[in-house]
Amino acid sequence: MIRAENIFKSFDDNEVLKGISMEFLPGKTNLIIGRSGAGKTVFLKILVGLISPTSGKVYYDDVDFFSLDKKQIREIRMQVGMLFQGSALFDSMTVEENIRFPLDMFSGMTLAEKHDRVNWCLERVNLPGVNDKYPSEISGGMQKRVGIARAIVLSPKYLFCDEPNSGLDPRTALLIDELIQDITYEHNITTIINTHDMNSVMEIGDNIAFLHQGHLAWRGNKDQVLETESEELKSFIFASPFLQRLRTQALAAKNQ
Repeated sequence: MIRAENIFKSFDDNEVLKGISMEFLPGKTNLIIGRSGAGKTVFLKILVGLISPTSGKVYYDDVDFFSLDKKQIREIRMQVGMLFQGSALFDSMTVEENIRFPLDMFSGMTLAEKHDRVNWCLERVNLPGVNDKYPSEISGGMQKRVGIARAIVLSPKYLFCDEPNSGLDPRTALLIDELIQDITYEHNITTIINTHDMNSVMEIGDNIAFLHQGHLAWRGNKDQVLETESEELKSFIFASPFLQRLRTQALAAKNQ
């Protein structure tokens, strides 16, 4: 579990986050959504520990992250997997070398053990046998799956995903969503996803946090989204006619 308590963050005179408190539970796909400029990327970076809050605390299983020394922070980081928006693979490395990178940094495995672990991860993301290919030789969707394989290679307790469906076609995006959800459930990971993708919200939104102008404006799940009375959330979620129709149909079915 990860818990944020009364998080404020300012850059000079610009207050980006304004007292956000919430919990992210293991075995759930926890989504952070909001318009551009709402503060969700800054919030995610604070949760990961990439930047410090102006005030407030972040707890990893009741451990105050920002009170830890360098050794203790390293121990936490060994339990964290990160899927970056653009996959962030090293172009000069093969797929195997990319996935193996966290093992080289943080594990004491032998080369043979690392190879076996890489193969297991590639099997898990349905990409067996691509070890020797370079990122430029595989599709964007495959690169994203390699990014997931790298993110889980250390068997993380916590998984952060920054816009995992960015740049993907709808079918591939759905496959990535399903893969992240399956891995989360299977290994009871605390997964936090920063996304603009409303299909992700409706498909895998176990726990959704909607940020608006630096505030936590709404919390709920994918079923509650359709029934929200929050005007800010309705304006954000139901911008498309398709989702407006979906909401109308869901409310009509409920009232029958």
